[in-house]
Amino acid sequence: MKAAVLIRTKNEEAWIARVLDALTRQTDVDEDIVVVDNDSTDATVEIARRYGCRVIGIPDHEYTHGRALNLGIRATTADLVAILSGHCVPANGRWLLRLAANFTVPAIAGVYGRQEPFPDSTAFDKRDLWTTFGRDRRIQRRDHFFHNANSMIRRSVWTEVPFNEALPGVEDRDWARRAQELGWQIAYEPQASVYHFHGIHQGRDEDRAARVARIIELIQNGATGEGS
Repeated sequence: MKAAVLIRTKNEEAWIARVLDALTRQTDVDEDIVVVDNDSTDATVEIARRYGCRVIGIPDHEYTHGRALNLGIRATTADLVAILSGHCVPANGRWLLRLAANFTVPAIAGVYGRQEPFPDSTAFDKRDLWTTFGRDRRIQRRDHFFHNANSMIRRSVWTEVPFNEALPGVEDRDWARRAQELGWQIAYEPQASVYHFHGIHQGRDEDRAARVARIIELIQNGATGEGS
């Protein structure tokens, strides 16, 4: 199976080698790895190039999550594109294959995997990750929760529904909503697991939480537009 892996980074030198080591251990998959880096000032880019990754830069003044994702996907040709944060480490050698297996169902536009804490993650992060990402696989037809720290999308759907480049966050849920409005479905695959060191709430940053809540409200009301 051929798949592309898109990794978003900014100053990930503490994690990127672990992520790339985990990708070299994926079985039954020939992957093309693209790193979209947002002005890292540490050794992130050097490490990524050492592993043979293609690196694309995006400066701070141009950066949004959606723009970085669209830029990286355009650099690939694979039918399936996995999206991974630069500090999310695949838990085993079947991670990529387990994501891709969901696309045997023609109606699936995207799949997101489980996120687990490290043993030394905070109690808040452990609680939030275990509560959000359960052990039961599911298909979502109306629920547009989606998470690009650990996901895979069908390229043909992205061609029709690119990520919204105007949003300052939660571009993943917006993408899922717009895909579902066209009749596509979203899958959650708990067996495609990664370790996420800071969880999903960014250290309980209240300003970030308020911004995310505003965007989610817009998404729920269908008021985000496309913005790409």
